[in-house]
Amino acid sequence: MNLRIVFGTLALCLLSACATLPSSGPTGDQIEDTASEVNDDGLDIKIVPVETPEAIPPALPPEQWQLPNAEASPTDQITAGDVLSITIFEAGVALFSGDAPAAVAPGGGFDPSVRSQTLPPRRVDDYGFIDVPYAGRVPVDGSTVAEVEATIRDRLRGLSQDPQVLVSREQIIGNSVIVGGEVANPGRLVLHTNRESFSDIVALSGGYRGEMRNLVLQVERGDQVARLRLADVMSGPYSRLRAAPGDRLTVISDPMTFSVLGASGRVQQMPFNRERMSVVEAIAMAGGPSDNTGDPQAVFLFRYAGDEGTEPTVYHFNMMEAPTFFLAQRFMLRDKDVLYFGNSASNQPRKLIQTIGQLFSPIVTATALTNNIGGGNGGSN
Repeated sequence: MNLRIVFGTLALCLLSACATLPSSGPTGDQIEDTASEVNDDGLDIKIVPVETPEAIPPALPPEQWQLPNAEASPTDQITAGDVLSITIFEAGVALFSGDAPAAVAPGGGFDPSVRSQTLPPRRVDDYGFIDVPYAGRVPVDGSTVAEVEATIRDRLRGLSQDPQVLVSREQIIGNSVIVGGEVANPGRLVLHTNRESFSDIVALSGGYRGEMRNLVLQVERGDQVARLRLADVMSGPYSRLRAAPGDRLTVISDPMTFSVLGASGRVQQMPFNRERMSVVEAIAMAGGPSDNTGDPQAVFLFRYAGDEGTEPTVYHFNMMEAPTFFLAQRFMLRDKDVLYFGNSASNQPRKLIQTIGQLFSPIVTATALTNNIGGGNGGSN
């Protein structure tokens, strides 16, 4: 009799608490109802049933390239910071050889041999000048090597007999880019042809580290910055974009992810397994709706949609209808999407039964043990 009273009391308590049993989230009807309530308060949340091809938004295009395109420039153009080596060749009257003004041959005649003198390395200053003995301050910024040779030769012509000048660049600063981040060999890289593309730069830096789908190329050109998915740079629509002298290129780890919530086999943030993923692939990665608590008719995708990415939109997939599977294959996932599996409406009674079983099992076990002990004692008497 006492056990019946205990069972009855527990049953009443559990039935009264049925509405407050924990769940993994709202049901599909609750999501639509709350969205409608919020719309009444002034926040426009659009619910789009994915039932026809017209409901599928277009695939997100690659990030737009906003920086000015690189202009071709001479590969031997000199800029501030470059270090130049200057060699001067003289015949007859010499300024740089250290000999007498008029060289005399050992036999007493004129010595026609050519003398050369290599000056200490000259770094182009911030104003674009170098200092050359007897030639003064020579402007070189923006000039080619041949133009600088001609300028120095013209300035020395009245002081030396037929001087010849050879200029070479020991260090190239201006006609180079800086590469950093997730590459094998970060550092300064010289543009030898001024036709190198961004993909060429990554390859010349030893290649990228990690998975291509998780990487972004950040380009700083002057005061402007652009970010492109590395997959679009290496083999996509931006594979022919050229690097420009002075660019700073950084390969950054920035994996695209989507979040999984609700009544699923897992609740977590998941990375894309490739550059382009469909909703069907995302559902498969998440394990789909839980057999015990999920509702296949209530699969939702939350996203800020629209051209500006500011329109809160909820896409509803009824996975109990065969056409939805084909539509979901054409529906492309986007970075930071939220995939939600609605709670089944029958989840609460099922959880009630599970809770009753968990609470009553110790009592049932104790009763069975008591009966076995009592039965054993009666037998022995």
